Amino acid sequence: MPTYIYRAMTETGLIVRNKIESPSRQNLLKTLKGNGLLPIDVQQIRYVGKQPKKAKKNITNIEEIMKNINTTNIGKSKPKQLSTKEKINLYFAKTEKITNRDIIIFTQNFYLLKKANFNNIHALDTIIQSTENVSFKGILEDILAGVEAGENMYSTMEYYSNIFPYIYINMIKVGELSGSLTNSLEQAVKYLEESDSLTRKLKSILIPNIVQFILLLVMLFVGTMVAIPTIQGIFDEMGTEEELPAVTLWFADVVDGIIAYWYIPVMILVVIAAGILFYINTPKGKYNFHYFKYKMPIFGELIFALDFSRFLKAMLLNLRNGMRIQDSIEVSKNVIKNYVMLSMIETSINNMLTGSSWIEPFEESGLAKPMITEMLKIGMQTDLAEMMEKLVEYMQIDIDNIMQKIMKVLPQVVYAIVGVVLIFFVLVVLVPCIQVYMGNFLFSAYGV
Repeated sequence: MPTYIYRAMTETGLIVRNKIESPSRQNLLKTLKGNGLLPIDVQQIRYVGKQPKKAKKNITNIEEIMKNINTTNIGKSKPKQLSTKEKINLYFAKTEKITNRDIIIFTQNFYLLKKANFNNIHALDTIIQSTENVSFKGILEDILAGVEAGENMYSTMEYYSNIFPYIYINMIKVGELSGSLTNSLEQAVKYLEESDSLTRKLKSILIPNIVQFILLLVMLFVGTMVAIPTIQGIFDEMGTEEELPAVTLWFADVVDGIIAYWYIPVMILVVIAAGILFYINTPKGKYNFHYFKYKMPIFGELIFALDFSRFLKAMLLNLRNGMRIQDSIEVSKNVIKNYVMLSMIETSINNMLTGSSWIEPFEESGLAKPMITEMLKIGMQTDLAEMMEKLVEYMQIDIDNIMQKIMKVLPQVVYAIVGVVLIFFVLVVLVPCIQVYMGNFLFSAYGV
């Protein structure tokens, strides 16, 4: 079936581009209009050679990938009956997720092969044969089929934008269009490794503290549900006049009430969560929520620095490849998802159209540090690309410093919260246990 690349406009004025199979051009036009899209351009792909282009796969539909790939038959002309072990391995491979590590390894291998003067087809084919993740292998085969059909790699990667980050796709695109793919791959490897390192640092900070807090809460509730009724039963059996601490009795009543009427707090939590989700999905709510991300305690400064650094890296990449500043900003904004940052970028673009400074919106926001905006101003008067390269290095150092501050502050905050919970645990659970251990209630039980 013929494959077409189309560009169309949505009802909101957004330009979309995709690749799709259709029996004919007229049938595709009819389908697009039926889906509320206004066709702008429709072109049929002309294939090179006799090898047909594989149908696009959706990474969420692993079954389709399994139909188009069989790891046991690579390099063999005749189909082979799968053994039980191979069927089991294939079953588990269907649910295998594609991780950032898979993309990093692919990019590193592709970069090394390109340095060894492999062409794209030979390099991709070599990497596919050594790729263990079946889901990712299916995507790489789709990219290979596109390259063999005369397409650029980035055009197929755009279809898998939920797997490949936009800035990564942009690096590959710039490299292919400018003929410097090896350099772009080198930059992509560095970007992915830095992102992966940052993610691991954040996880190392958050996960242990969160696990510790959750375990303490579990101990508190389980101790209240198990130990307190047991101690109360001992007191009742012995006929002592001793009583459990008031805070213990109060918390036990609270736990009993939650268990008996669990649906009430659940409904309250569901209503609150639904209200928050509804609000943040409105334009104003989403903007306020994204602004809160930049101003929130502890993590706000880091989130802004990461977003701004990502934007500057994309912009620097485009400037190095000869783009104008305005076009570079326009393309680079796609790496940003935060509405507050996007609004600053849009204002920056409008300022350039009216002859004003594009740096002004970032400066007036109060979120960017004066050091950053001053370096950009100096760059506009000298060499912007060279200055932005230094600025990216500065922001990386700044992000490392912010991370170190978080690593110092966050444990203190968590320890304070855990300390309060621990004191409450001692009062509610351990004090009654100590009463039983000391045996003072026996004197009261025997009238002594």
